[in-house]
Amino acid sequence: MILTLDIGNTNIKTALFEGMEMKEYWRLSTNRNRTSDEYGMAMMNLLKHYDIDVAQVEGIMMSSVVPQVNFTIEHMCRNYFGMEPMKIEPGVKTGINIKYENPRELGSDRIANAVAAYELYGGPCITIDFGTATSFGAISARGEFLGGAICPGLKLAADALTERTAKLPRFELVKPDNVIGRNTVANMQAGIVYGYIGQIKYLVDRMKREMGVEGIKVIATGGLAVLVAGESSAIDVMDGLLTLKGLRLIYEKNAGR
Repeated sequence: MILTLDIGNTNIKTALFEGMEMKEYWRLSTNRNRTSDEYGMAMMNLLKHYDIDVAQVEGIMMSSVVPQVNFTIEHMCRNYFGMEPMKIEPGVKTGINIKYENPRELGSDRIANAVAAYELYGGPCITIDFGTATSFGAISARGEFLGGAICPGLKLAADALTERTAKLPRFELVKPDNVIGRNTVANMQAGIVYGYIGQIKYLVDRMKREMGVEGIKVIATGGLAVLVAGESSAIDVMDGLLTLKGLRLIYEKNAGR
């Protein structure tokens, strides 16, 4: 089995794959103060709970947008799994031609999303990853990552609204029934959630016009996508495991190196 780790600003998403079939999926909080032993014991307990022997893990593939925890996770992999994790870095085959001005600037999670979207759903396509930040990626019919856009995530926008205003209260991030709210909390929920849905539609429409081709499929992923996907006509496919599937595909391309 192959262990995949997607280290995000809020959570570490991890899944075990047997071939391309996902066997188990877990989430751990991203904590810069956590030690490699704390992460290691958390992983060992999860494996034990699901009756999985650590010896069944044949390889590890990781992506990270939090450089501060990379050494900790790599140390954990060496100490508890007895192997070095493979990372998305120069020299790793992805099958995606990155058209960024500086390809090194592109986040490894966005590369994994592009690989999975292109191989599983075909191109041209657009990926939207609803995380701490929401990132968009445009992939051509020839498998080129053309670029994209990044904006604050839903939770980040909601937190900023309450932290930077004196009287607005904290609120639960849920979709209200109506855009016209009859109390302050409903007003805030409507503004954040429905405003975000409108933002997604505009950005996707604009990206499609700039790509200038027909038949562009839009694939959404990320923990907060469920708040938007059901309301947005811009999203064609919802795949919550897109990044982890991309990591598994990239591992497969490089397993013999």
